[in-house]
Amino acid sequence: MSESQQHAEGPRTPAKRGGGDPATRGRTTIADGVVEKIAGLAARDVIGVHAMGSGLARTLGAVRDRVPGGGRSATQGVKAEVGEVQTALDLEIVVDYGVAIADVARSVRENVISAVERMTGLEVVEVNIAVSDVKLPDEADEEEGAEPRLQ
Repeated sequence: MSESQQHAEGPRTPAKRGGGDPATRGRTTIADGVVEKIAGLAARDVIGVHAMGSGLARTLGAVRDRVPGGGRSATQGVKAEVGEVQTALDLEIVVDYGVAIADVARSVRENVISAVERMTGLEVVEVNIAVSDVKLPDEADEEEGAEPRLQ
């Protein structure tokens, strides 16, 4: 039997391509804005968080909401610094009157860390929370404005 016939008849092992686990072939980068959106949505889910951002940011957000296609920004009140394997977050929140601010901050921190780490695989090294305001029960929302949106 010739050598060429032996190769054609015998079992062939597939040639290996690349090296190692496919998951290690390449790099995944996550933009700051992606982490900011995840964190903003996770923070808003916590009971006692009335809004995100400073008074000025919320007022500008209310104007943006009235513009067709403007929509509310999920990143309002959130700033992220994203590295290759870690991220750090700064959040600015408005809490409802009567809630225990320390408990709300703890819940926000836990919810944000859980969501960001689960969805991105990044390690959250810190979540700094600044409480910029408290929403009183009889206070009108700045977002609502004086005029109704629909007439």
